[in-house]
Amino acid sequence: MSERSRSEGCEHLAEASDAVEARTPAGCEECLRDDTRWVHLRLCLTCGHVGCCDSSPNRHATAHFHESGHPVIRSFEPG
Repeated sequence: MSERSRSEGCEHLAEASDAVEARTPAGCEECLRDDTRWVHLRLCLTCGHVGCCDSSPNRHATAHFHESGHPVIRSFEPG
């Protein structure tokens, strides 16, 4: 993420980092804990939470946003 986009864009981008490390590189944190499935994964760029997308039955990435207030995510799919 460029410094230009941070300074001119959304204020939340200042809290996000492209260098954040996934807390669970193997899949959605809550789905792994609960032995449920996911469709696609999303990585929180504030804290490294890995959650499942809104196409997944449990929508853990959105739940994480509502609980934490961390609004910036990216795909955590290979490639």
